Amino acid sequence: MEYFRDDYTKHYIVQALFRLMADYSYEKISIIDIVKKAGVGRATFYRYFKSKEDVIKFYFEHNRIQFVFNQHYFPRCKKDYETIAAQALTMFQDNKQLLKLLKNANLEYLYLEYMNANFSETFSKEYSDRSPYEPYIYAGMLFNVSMKWLEDDCKEPVESLSKTIVNAIYFEQN
Repeated sequence: MEYFRDDYTKHYIVQALFRLMADYSYEKISIIDIVKKAGVGRATFYRYFKSKEDVIKFYFEHNRIQFVFNQHYFPRCKKDYETIAAQALTMFQDNKQLLKLLKNANLEYLYLEYMNANFSETFSKEYSDRSPYEPYIYAGMLFNVSMKWLEDDCKEPVESLSKTIVNAIYFEQN
């Protein structure tokens, strides 16, 4: 995956926000605090983002793009879905400290909104014959499972949890 100068600038801003969130309440962090920490000007911040929430949404989108970029096949069977679920859970686990910061700041709703929008978009493009409620079922299930897993410090093994998720979709018991 190729990165450009603008991508690095956006990532500096994202990292600055998360570093500040580790030490300060989200509500008390200003745009000025973020740009100072990132080493960029306010105009640069506003060139890419409208708000702190947009920074977090960019973080989600970047991770989604990276995840999709690393997918090398379209799932065709239950085992493929388990593999993809395990890859998604691994990425989630790798980012658990940042996700805990979001949860501690009561910003997990941004994660749910992001998942709802992306599942809905994917379903409308790839599964247009399906119920318009299905993407919300999947997004809600994955959101709730991931938040519980995060609450448990991601201690459940990835392989076990990925099987549980896929079995729930396939209506099977472990």
